[in-house]
Amino acid sequence: MKRVWWAAVALLVAGCGVQPTGVTDGGEAPTGVAPGVTLYFVDADGELRPQQRQTGSLGTISEALSLLLLGPGGSGLRTEIASTSTPRVGVTVEPEVIELVTPLTIDDVTPLGIDQIVCTALSTHVQGGGSRSTEVRVRFTLPTPESDEQRTCPLIG
Repeated sequence: MKRVWWAAVALLVAGCGVQPTGVTDGGEAPTGVAPGVTLYFVDADGELRPQQRQTGSLGTISEALSLLLLGPGGSGLRTEIASTSTPRVGVTVEPEVIELVTPLTIDDVTPLGIDQIVCTALSTHVQGGGSRSTEVRVRFTLPTPESDEQRTCPLIG
């Protein structure tokens, strides 16, 4: 009886097909957990700088852009985006591009201001689990050639 039991155990172990494996890559680190949102403003040297806003959660791209359009507050940073009474931005997320519909004209932003918008949108998208290779199209209230450009953030790559 003892031999039958050992034979059954040996048969089960040999026949299960499980083979030992080496170390496997766990992929990228988890994302989405945040005490707030990262907005991009401009420092005294004219460089983009991230600024963490303590909102209690990451929020949406639209919420992050609304905060961006409200300005840098008392942070000592500045913005290259004109103030607006309507800080709402429409957001459509496709697999490879995020389209933003802003309440701004092209005259309301400098090229660095466009980078502020793009970096804030991409930062929120990536921190929420989106792809770093996603591009952003910024639409303005008056159609311009700039509205058709797909952009990336020089700080996220």
